[in-house]
Amino acid sequence: MDSNSRASRQDLLRQLPGVDELLKQPPVMEALAHIPRKLVLESIRETVDGVRRHILAEEPPPSISVDIGQLAQEAATLAETKNQFTLRPVVNATGIVVHTNLGRSLLAGESLARLQEVCRTYNNLEYDLAAGRRGSRYVHAEAVLREITGAEAALVVNNNAAAVFLVLNTLAKDREVIVSRGQLVEIGGSFRIPDVMAASGAILREVGCTNRTHLRDYEQAITEQTALLMKVHCSNYRVIGFTAEVSMEEMARLAHSRGLLAVEDLGSGSLVDVSPFGLPEEPTAQQALKAGADVVTFSGDKLLGGPQAGIILGRRDAIERCKKNPLTRALRVDKMTLAALEATLRLYRDERRAFSAIPTLRMIATPLEELHQRAQDLAQAISACDLDQRLTIRVEENFSQVGGGSLPERNLPTYVVSVQSSHWSAARMEQRLRSHTPPVIGRIEADRFLMDVRTLQPGDSEILRDAFQALLSTTEQ
Repeated sequence: MDSNSRASRQDLLRQLPGVDELLKQPPVMEALAHIPRKLVLESIRETVDGVRRHILAEEPPPSISVDIGQLAQEAATLAETKNQFTLRPVVNATGIVVHTNLGRSLLAGESLARLQEVCRTYNNLEYDLAAGRRGSRYVHAEAVLREITGAEAALVVNNNAAAVFLVLNTLAKDREVIVSRGQLVEIGGSFRIPDVMAASGAILREVGCTNRTHLRDYEQAITEQTALLMKVHCSNYRVIGFTAEVSMEEMARLAHSRGLLAVEDLGSGSLVDVSPFGLPEEPTAQQALKAGADVVTFSGDKLLGGPQAGIILGRRDAIERCKKNPLTRALRVDKMTLAALEATLRLYRDERRAFSAIPTLRMIATPLEELHQRAQDLAQAISACDLDQRLTIRVEENFSQVGGGSLPERNLPTYVVSVQSSHWSAARMEQRLRSHTPPVIGRIEADRFLMDVRTLQPGDSEILRDAFQALLSTTEQ
């Protein structure tokens, strides 16, 4: 480094303001009004240190000037970022109803009200009001689950992976569980049936082929070490063509004739038939129990439309064994989950009310003509912001997905608002909209930014309008 460069760097370093000086700058003072002082001080130091490192870097030589106003603004912006919640509301314009990355199912208004009511006061989570002594937390959702499904007993744990794990550990530890090869699924988050089974202590016995498994395959695999026969829903894929699988009715009949249990993991699970809305008929929990399943497991936060939970239904003796398993305490749910789940389940007492009140079901059941009108309204709102006509905005036919591993490859007709621009690429628009507050999450197809109105919630259209207004207010490429 020559002497001139060294002198230039030293001069820049001397110009760096101190923390006290930056604290007096308007942007920082504004930040201090609503951000903890500790975060503001951290942000100031990080901002100044960043500039200092840049000045001291040997290559390339510094070509910067020290602007105290700019430093103050950068520090204030960093403080705002540090002060944000990491878990934030977003606008789901993807058309994926049960979007795993965006929080899965939305809770019904009744569930939200119940959460507030239960959580702002003490409650009888584990207190038997009639007997005046300690009670069980599991009674709170069990009664309504039994009522709706006809199950003898029920147990709620923290998710469906936990439900499957607990059932296998309780009913089949150190014994064999017979499963079709075509049902050894892996879903998001590396949840794999063989791995869960191994961790539970059960011994996997694969039968049949990937595409075809027959009743005789199960029958021939049964030994003295067999504990149960298991059917697993292929949540996130389909095998089509030359296929065959054994129904739960046949499986249960075989299991019971040999003194074994029949277990069905429904995956996302459902308590109502969604086939009238253009989706294939899926087995409900009620149908699985009626077919003879001794134990049924499924999720609470997918097609059910409730909070994250794993639901276990079935024979009283089997469920009681699960309740007594010491692992149940590690997998138990809290008062918030139980409050939201019970409120959601009560809506299923009237199926029509369930479809109108539970957001997941309501979005699935939204008529196509209503979606078309929503898309036209949204397109007009965005067009009204585009005074310079930098956007090409169209309403197009497209497809939504149920998501969450539910009904793979089965799409719902929908309408989307397509936005294209010669000024910004679709990727750049997506990035800018994703950086909005609240963030807008859509999808890109053929260099068009698409917004599916099926998954938009009340008030989202105004947010989208504001997001595009902010985008159009800049000349950034």
